[in-house]
Amino acid sequence: MEIKDLRQIGGNLLKEISVIRHSPDIKKAVGYGAAGDKTFPIDNIAEEIIINGLKSLREPLTIVSEEIGVIDINSGGRKVIIDPIDGSKNAISGIPFYCTSIAVADGDTLNDVNLSYVINLINGDEFWAEKGSGVFLNGKQVHSQKDDEFYLVAYEAQSPGKDVTSILPLISKSRKTRCLGATALDLAYLSYGAISVFVSPSPSRSFDFAGGWLLVKESGGIMTNLEGGDINHIPLDLKRSTSLLASGNQQLHQKTIELLSKKNLPG
Repeated sequence: MEIKDLRQIGGNLLKEISVIRHSPDIKKAVGYGAAGDKTFPIDNIAEEIIINGLKSLREPLTIVSEEIGVIDINSGGRKVIIDPIDGSKNAISGIPFYCTSIAVADGDTLNDVNLSYVINLINGDEFWAEKGSGVFLNGKQVHSQKDDEFYLVAYEAQSPGKDVTSILPLISKSRKTRCLGATALDLAYLSYGAISVFVSPSPSRSFDFAGGWLLVKESGGIMTNLEGGDINHIPLDLKRSTSLLASGNQQLHQKTIELLSKKNLPG
């Protein structure tokens, strides 16, 4: 499997999702996915396009996907971690910020991811990375932020009352903040330098961030849990496993950790 194969799948997704994204039917839940969240028609359509595209490669693959769960193709092989629609709530609400994320790994942990592809399903921006080869946006190599200014801090708040409170020291130091609602796309734009820091206090699942992890790493950024702990050992499965903190560079990351630690101080 190569980037060109993932881009072919991305092109099919963009074409099909563009046709249905304003349909009123996409707002009607049709069940629950393997990860426990509600499934909508747009999720199923995207997943079907991706899986059919992977099957056409005729390779032994093990798919880990938000909706269908874990399935083997041709008796199983390299892991493919999929979030068919990252930002589903945005998609069904008509908010134009959601994507598809695909990560390919030669093993069972985050550190084994060696190929990553994220496509913005609204404007067609394609981000991809191969381990050791850098990050590309629409074919042009890009890099994360180089200095340590908090120009724009993005965050995910699964439990707003708790999550926002825990990151207030960081938010108060940033020039601008955004809660955009699609973790993989947040991480992709961080790899491009558009976002300084991304933080998600509540535990996320590997399909939410596996693709974004390689983009951040290959762009010059760093990604850990909220306390700065290593997440490379995180298993590529469907369980909620870790908080997330991603920064454009090491200095920016260290400043962020110091700010977030203040939430635990008295006064």
